[in-house]
Amino acid sequence: MKAILIRSIDDTKQTLGHLLLFDKEKKVFESKTIELPWRNNQRNISCIPTGLYKVVPWNSPRFGKCFKIFELDGKEVRGRSDILIHVGNYNRQTRGCVLIGRFFRDIDGDGSKDVTSSRKTLEHLQSSLKEEIELTIC
Repeated sequence: MKAILIRSIDDTKQTLGHLLLFDKEKKVFESKTIELPWRNNQRNISCIPTGLYKVVPWNSPRFGKCFKIFELDGKEVRGRSDILIHVGNYNRQTRGCVLIGRFFRDIDGDGSKDVTSSRKTLEHLQSSLKEEIELTIC
């Protein structure tokens, strides 16, 4: 299996995108994503750089079952630590991680897009992804 995260909008408040998971050529999962905007990979205020990573199932003390993003060599993302794909609906709920959900919608009325059904979307990804995979972020 392989995954691709396609970033489509960076509006200086957040970065919106789409996460796709493929088993060979067949798409088996799709979600919307929210990350922080690009701020030169600075800890807690930036999304991570585009590139090739690996994603592994993870059990976080704070977020429970989720996924962790590593460099291909198994080390933490350059200059960062604990970059996760986890539950969350709003850009204020991430400090550099990737939040996933079903749709974009302004849930809290602040003028920014949020993601809906984050917990169910993460559960769906967990049922589709049981092992380490390669992730391309572009």
